[in-house]
Amino acid sequence: MNLLLLSNSTQYGRGYLEHALETVTAFLPPRARLAFVPYALADHDTYTARVRTALEPSGISVRGVHEDTDPRAGLASADAVFIGGGNSFRLLDALHRTGLREAVRDAARGGMPYMGASAGTNMAAPTLRTSNDMPIVQPPSFDALGLVPFQINPHYLDPDPASTHKGETREERLTEFLEENDVPVLGLREGTWLRVQGDAATVEGAHPARLFTRGAPPQELAAGSDVSRLLATEPRFDAPAR
Repeated sequence: MNLLLLSNSTQYGRGYLEHALETVTAFLPPRARLAFVPYALADHDTYTARVRTALEPSGISVRGVHEDTDPRAGLASADAVFIGGGNSFRLLDALHRTGLREAVRDAARGGMPYMGASAGTNMAAPTLRTSNDMPIVQPPSFDALGLVPFQINPHYLDPDPASTHKGETREERLTEFLEENDVPVLGLREGTWLRVQGDAATVEGAHPARLFTRGAPPQELAAGSDVSRLLATEPRFDAPAR
């Protein structure tokens, strides 16, 4: 498979995808016809226009899958697919309803370049169990695309040592996940992404990623780190440590 999994599509002080534009344009085929999946937000037309504005100056043609009577037809005529960010539960529910969950999964496994950002990166994991989002809708299942066999946590946040907030940190929430599931979780900080090419996987971007595994302290992974071993993961969900 050929995957580009971004933690975020917007970076403070920069335009949409601007922080990763060189990587995105190098990832997509030249003059690609890009199928954009806008279902994580409610206004599909405005969202698609935003992606089009960002990418068409680089010679990439963008069409929202919602613009076709059958979204699967739009995917079938494309050279690559991009699933954008927003609410992961709303997105997965729409993928189930439109038949795109199976169609995108099969296309990506067949070699179509797959790009995700935020919620779209969540879709590449086996399930939604490590999403940060509120379940504003109830999809038929938490099962996502399963393009990688481990979990990803986009927008990973480190605790603020100066904060007086006493709620759970992201690290505590992911530790709770590992108490019930024996599946690695790759935390992607803002400005960071995961690149998968066949059997190789690499952390890239502006910051280290943070890897959580059961029974071990979290591990910092600098940009350029080879994490190909994670592609051999055999996930064990609903496998309590106790």
